[in-house]
Amino acid sequence: MNLPNKLTVLRIFMIPVFIILMCLPSEALGVMSLVGSQISVVHFLAMIIFAVASFTDYLDGYLARKYKLVTNFGKFADPLADKMLVMTAFIMLVSFNLAPAWVVSIIVCRELAVTGLRLLLVTDGEVMAAAWPGKVKTATQMLAIIFLLTDDLFFKAIGIPIGQILLYSCLVFTIYSGLDYFVRIDMYLRIHLLKQNNKRSLKQLFWAFIFTKEC
Repeated sequence: MNLPNKLTVLRIFMIPVFIILMCLPSEALGVMSLVGSQISVVHFLAMIIFAVASFTDYLDGYLARKYKLVTNFGKFADPLADKMLVMTAFIMLVSFNLAPAWVVSIIVCRELAVTGLRLLLVTDGEVMAAAWPGKVKTATQMLAIIFLLTDDLFFKAIGIPIGQILLYSCLVFTIYSGLDYFVRIDMYLRIHLLKQNNKRSLKQLFWAFIFTKEC
């Protein structure tokens, strides 16, 4: 297993550590004052774990591309690890009333839907690269989680609810990037199938995949 794949696996193993920290009583390790904000030490440590895990998301992709260490395992496991990390964090935020359940529900449904569409391509040996809306979505999601976990850090002192701003920004990009991905994958499949003289739509492809496992 190469280094990028090891980083991906590390990110997956950091998820239960994040969950354990979030499940501890918020006062278990006391409260710390940081730039005008009162932050639970437990939540601060959970934020550090999440931030490090998020950084490995960037690092493993960078190393894989730079040193040509891209593997089929990495293509499948890397986005899966990202979804597991982000969805776990958002669910924990809801449990602590740090994020609205309806917002997180939309985000989770979008991530599951896009992951399902990606699986359609993976089974055919294809991977569609993330476009800029997806990259912005991921960045805003991770930043929103970090600031919500830390009570907006120094932004609270100047009265800017940066966590909520980022949360609703990532909601917009989550919806937009999901629609963008759906359109791009539909166009890709139409072109791909037309080359094979097959005019099935994405909807027909989906049901064929579900019932016959053949695309």
